[in-house]
Amino acid sequence: MRKKTITIYKTILLLLLTCLHGKAQFQKETIYFESANPFSLNDIIVDLGDQEKQKVYGELTVPVDSLQANKKYPLIIGVAGSNGWKKHHLEYLHMYQEMGFATFELHSFKSRGILSTVGSQDQVTIAAIILDAYRALEKLAKHPKINKNKVAITGWSLGGGVTLFAGWMPLKKAITTEVNFAAHLAFYPPCFINPEDLSFTKAPIHILIGEADNWTPAAPCTDLVNKLAAQNTQINITRYPEAHHGFDSEEPVRRNEKGYSFKDCLFDLTAEGDILMNYLKIPMSNPTLQKVGFLFCAKRGVNIGGNSEARKKSFAFAKDFMKQKLLTE
Repeated sequence: MRKKTITIYKTILLLLLTCLHGKAQFQKETIYFESANPFSLNDIIVDLGDQEKQKVYGELTVPVDSLQANKKYPLIIGVAGSNGWKKHHLEYLHMYQEMGFATFELHSFKSRGILSTVGSQDQVTIAAIILDAYRALEKLAKHPKINKNKVAITGWSLGGGVTLFAGWMPLKKAITTEVNFAAHLAFYPPCFINPEDLSFTKAPIHILIGEADNWTPAAPCTDLVNKLAAQNTQINITRYPEAHHGFDSEEPVRRNEKGYSFKDCLFDLTAEGDILMNYLKIPMSNPTLQKVGFLFCAKRGVNIGGNSEARKKSFAFAKDFMKQKLLTE
């Protein structure tokens, strides 16, 4: 009788462990690291050591597997847009978590006391956030729960630009040679940059963008993809018809009068990281010069909002992309 009772208890315990294992559980941790406040890409390439230091943090979420306590997880670092973290950004991170990925929600804005850079684009720049992303990667690569060889970066709008140009090798080499992103998935990034040096990462890059986007237009992204593909960069693009900036949200399309429309802009990027004004070819190396540079081509007023079909397709694509790049390769 006693032997039978023990067997029953063992069976119940096994069933409980199976249920716990089947239901995803997560551990959250705030990660702090040191970064800096460069304004331009040139500040990083030429003068990184002299940039003002900045403490930055993010939120790490790691799956908990009671049966594999020492398991290391692939990681996806997420970078928000100019208006900070939004519901649809977090929906992607939740989807990745349910797939078994660790995620890192980078807080470049909150770390600097900034809520939004819409309409200015100079308080926290792409350069600063790219540096943040790599400093976060360096820190997380040493985390006992993270597989440092399987870390992807993804971002939206401003964060899409971070995701894309984190793969630009002159910049990446100036920041670190110790760690690398295994994949880059950029949502509606600013592609209106014409790099003199076309050397990009060997890791796969994919751009998702709406054909009706008048904030960060699709045409320059297609042109950049074609240029880089000709250099054997692993880069591709998916364009969604009738989709605006932020097509993957559930918000209705609306007009934002503060946002810059860059549909008439194409800025040269030198090998030293200077982004040059149209016509005058002067480096936009500080907020004042950047404002002057925008006057030549950028206009106020953009459309932003969701497209249900593009949203559905982009979530499906993101799921498959991360699965292929981080779980099967």
